[in-house]
Amino acid sequence: MKTSLHQNLQFTRRGLTRRSFLHSVSATSVAAGCLSLRDVMSLQAAELRKQGKKVIVLWMQGGPSQFETFDPKSDSEIAGETTSIQTAIPGVEIAHAWPETAKALDKATIIRSMTSKEGNHQRATYQMHTGYLPSGSVKHPGLGANLATHLEQPDFDLPSVVSIGRPASGLHAGHLGIDYEPFVVDRPGEMPRNVEQSVETDRYDRRRKLLGRVDAEFAKQGAGQVVADHQKLYGKAARMVLSQNLAAFNLDEESSSLRNSYGDTDFGRGCLLSRRLVETGVPYVEVNHRNWDTHADVFENTTRLAGEVDPALATLLVDLETRGMLDDTLVVWMGEFGRTPRINPRTGRDHFPRAFNALLAGAGVRGGQVIGSTTKDGAMVDEQPVTTGDLFTSICHALDVDPTSETISPLGRPMKIVDEGSVVDGLFG
Repeated sequence: MKTSLHQNLQFTRRGLTRRSFLHSVSATSVAAGCLSLRDVMSLQAAELRKQGKKVIVLWMQGGPSQFETFDPKSDSEIAGETTSIQTAIPGVEIAHAWPETAKALDKATIIRSMTSKEGNHQRATYQMHTGYLPSGSVKHPGLGANLATHLEQPDFDLPSVVSIGRPASGLHAGHLGIDYEPFVVDRPGEMPRNVEQSVETDRYDRRRKLLGRVDAEFAKQGAGQVVADHQKLYGKAARMVLSQNLAAFNLDEESSSLRNSYGDTDFGRGCLLSRRLVETGVPYVEVNHRNWDTHADVFENTTRLAGEVDPALATLLVDLETRGMLDDTLVVWMGEFGRTPRINPRTGRDHFPRAFNALLAGAGVRGGQVIGSTTKDGAMVDEQPVTTGDLFTSICHALDVDPTSETISPLGRPMKIVDEGSVVDGLFG
């Protein structure tokens, strides 16, 4: 390889970066006459587009009722106290507790035909984060970790996966390693704990060197892998503490009117923070909203819960679009399953994975439409069933990531991002 090409190669913690590899291979191919300049420019443009893609998942822990969210049955006795309101999509109605989302629905697609077989919270949550059911012998990488390996920017100094709120089951790196474990933000609106550097840089560097000597001694005692993981984690934390990008966590930089539009709640602040993080370069952010397990008082509780989520979801979509970010940022609203059509004696709805809904927007998703439907009694999917694998395949498609990409588990088992699934028909266009 010529020196001029060799000098263009850049290495990171994961080895040769995609961008420098592409640049070098492209230059070599042009010199050899294998690719035209137009081919090279096309490849480089595609790579840059992929690196610009981000995803924000709004996770409704507990299983939100489809009837009290985006698939109301107001003309049926199963609706109970839930009524419907018109949306920005002509002829499409959603539950009355979502007025702001209704106004912004021209930017999104509702999938009313999600379906699975898993009705246990932990197992279903794991499945909706990894694409696999739990197995005693395997810890599958979460979708966030898998996507981050493809979308992260070289040498970026903030975490690749961020969980705002307690991470859901399955939002972990598995065998992909500590680089892709979620960084947890407990209180959006406040700076992360222990990030303020209170000592001078020289003293700080001396302390790090001293820690390195202690680690080296420990490694000699047979703890090499433990030390390597510790040093990697400590190094990431050090880069983050010293990073100018840390300002992304400071919501005070936003106008009070925008903060109020998102809502004066942890979830509202979390959604605003998610926008700031992806704007900075974080490829995967998940904002967790809990307590959707409405076995009792479903109408009262979902109205209260929607009161926090509705303004934040709608403002996030508008905010991203206003900033020109919606084209490259995928927003996914979902939970682990839905709720039963039958209203139980406690005026609640129980677990129901057979038919539920999700909402997607941005990154090529064609807004202003509904995909799939359920029967009038809400008991099953009527048209175009969408599985977890189909949803994951569609998410990968939106982000220009190959869903069949494989990693190798510690047991030597190849593991795809998506084991089986197809892009949801009509979702993009």
